[in-house]
Parts: sequence; structure tokens; C-alpha cells
Amino acid sequence: MGRGLNRIWVRFGFWIAATLLSTIALLSACAWAFNTVQYNQFYQSLPTSVRVELDDLIERDLDNSPRAMQIYGEYWRGEVFFGEQVSLFIGLLVCLPFGLAMGFFVSRYITRPLASMVEVAQRVAHGDFSSTRVVEEGAHGELKEVVHTFNAMIDALQKLNAERQASAASISHELRTPLSVLKTHLHALCDGVIAPSELEFRLLLAQTEQLGRLIDDLHTLAMAEAGEMSLRKERLSLGALVRESLLELEPQLQLAEMALSQVLPSDDAVSTIRADPLRMRQIITNLVGNAVRHAASGHWLEVEVRSMRDGQGHIWIELLVSDAGPGLPPELRAHPFRRFAMAPGRRKREGSGLGLSIVQALTELQGGVAQADISARGGALFRLRFAPA
Repeated sequence: MGRGLNRIWVRFGFWIAATLLSTIALLSACAWAFNTVQYNQFYQSLPTSVRVELDDLIERDLDNSPRAMQIYGEYWRGEVFFGEQVSLFIGLLVCLPFGLAMGFFVSRYITRPLASMVEVAQRVAHGDFSSTRVVEEGAHGELKEVVHTFNAMIDALQKLNAERQASAASISHELRTPLSVLKTHLHALCDGVIAPSELEFRLLLAQTEQLGRLIDDLHTLAMAEAGEMSLRKERLSLGALVRESLLELEPQLQLAEMALSQVLPSDDAVSTIRADPLRMRQIITNLVGNAVRHAASGHWLEVEVRSMRDGQGHIWIELLVSDAGPGLPPELRAHPFRRFAMAPGRRKREGSGLGLSIVQALTELQGGVAQADISARGGALFRLRFAPA
């Protein structure tokens, strides 16, 4: 009931009804006041004997008797209809400004948040996201919801703009480093400062491959976030896919001296999902590669696949990757999957800074959910949930 009365059209209707009733009451009061003044003038103009006779008729409730009408007709000065017209005219002179003032007040009260919204929108159009948000004072019902949603949209735009600027700075930093190395060494080779050798060519090739990986990751992330990546979904066993992928990644783990613990279901059928096997391998590779780069000091990695039921009774197939490293840095805990979350210069050189962002984008593109937490050994824990097939 309270929510219905708080609707803008209901409140506007009440305001209009109140203004209309107030105007009618004021018009009636003006007409009554004029008639009272006119009657008093008529009454004072009566001779004393006639006044006493009229008072007696009124006291006996005979003010509409033939004798009373005779008195009115004989002593009343002016036309009756003229007096009513004058009273109506005076009432309109008083009520018209009152009605206009109330109308302007109501319209201003209702549209004040809209005027603030237009002002903020104009500032945002010029790239100013730091201005004060739309004032919610005076907004009720649907208009208050519109103002709240508009402010939330401005906050999201400000956040996206900040992420875009940070991404541009990080991308330029990531591109500048290998390009600077390539440019310096190529100039040295052309000037004869450095003699051509296999070692030098391998260094240049490594920088080129670093550039290629960054560009490929950017392309993958852009396609995934735009929803334009073509997926070849099929029924597959996540447990079997993880087992095969870890077998391929075992040399990388051995080189980092990390002990691998696999907790996989004995029956591959219980972990069946619908997904693109190529993209799922990319997800697993990125998660393991992230652990090798940032958690090798813990010398432990656990990969688990399990079926679980959440609080709402929904069944999910989960992929959990845990390590015993230092855990997520403080600046990453609030947004672990944001692209280039680490500041330029603090990132591991062998990584592009996009691995976890790609994991989240590919997971969500296939109907899953990606989350980050703290592992049982104090390191990082990444949990991916997929609907069973």
C-alpha cells in the first residue's frame, strides 16, 4: 500500500487534486466575502422600521416570504447577476495567480531531480565523471529509482573509464619494453656494435614471441568480452580433460619444483559438462601457469574436480586450483580477474597480465562462474563452477 502511494503518478495526482480543491475553496471564499460586503451595504441602507421588520422575518425563517422579497426588490441597489459576476471576477483575480504559483511549485518539485540529471549528463558527456551525482532530494517512487539507477550507471562508467585508462597505460608499458629491446639490439646490429650470433637472434625472437603472446591474449579477451568468440561446445568430462592437461603441463611443474596433487573423480561421467575443450584447456593452462609464476615458492599445487550442491539446491561441477604461495596481493583481492591488475613494472616479465582475465571471460562465456579465495595453505584458490550437462 505504501509503495503504491509513493508512485510518482499517484503523488502528482494528489498534488493536482489538492491544488484544484484549494483553488475552488479560495474562489468560494472570495464570492462569499463579496456577497457579505454587498449584503451589509444593503442592510445598512434600510430604514430603521424596515430593518426591524426584515430582522423579524429572518428570525421567523420567513426570509423568502413575499414581504421579504418585496423589501429586497424595493431597497436592493444594482442587479443581482451583476454582483455575482463581480464576485466571480474578483475570485478569478485572486485564484489565477494562486493556481499558477501552485502549478509552478508542483512542477518544479517533481522535475527538480530531472534538471539535476540533465546537468550531470552534460558533464559526463564532456568526460567529467568526478562531479556530484544526481540529487535524490524530492525524488519518490519511480523517479527515485531512475535517479538511483542513473547514479549507479555514472559510477559504472567512471569505473570503466578508470580501467580503460589503466589498461591503456599497462598495454603501452608492456609493448614498450620488448619494442625498446628490439629497437636497441637491431640498431646495434646495423651499426656493427654487436656481432650477429645465434644468442642474439634468440634474444630478439624471445622479445617477438612476448609481443605475440600479448597481442594474442588481448585479441582473445576482446573477442570473449564482446561475445563474438565462436565456441564448439560438446559434452566432455572435466575430470578427464584436467587429467590430460596436467599430464602435458607436468614438465613445467617439475621445472618449478612444484608437487602436484590431483583430486579427480574416479568416474569421469560424474563431471560431465558442455564446453569447448580447446578453451577449457586454455583455462587450465592459464591457472597452472599463474601458479607457476606467482606461487612456485610454496612448491605445492592442488587441482580438484568435484560435484557439489549449493545452498539453493543447484548442482555444479567445480574446478578448484589451490597453491601454497604468498596468496593474492592486497591490490588484487578486490578484483583478482581484472586485466593488468598489477601496476606496470611489478608484473612478472613472462606473463602478459591477462591470464586470469581470460580465465574469467572464457568461463562466463561458457555459462560458468569464476571466483577467487584463500586456499587451505594460505595461498590462492581459484574456483570455477559449471552447470552439469
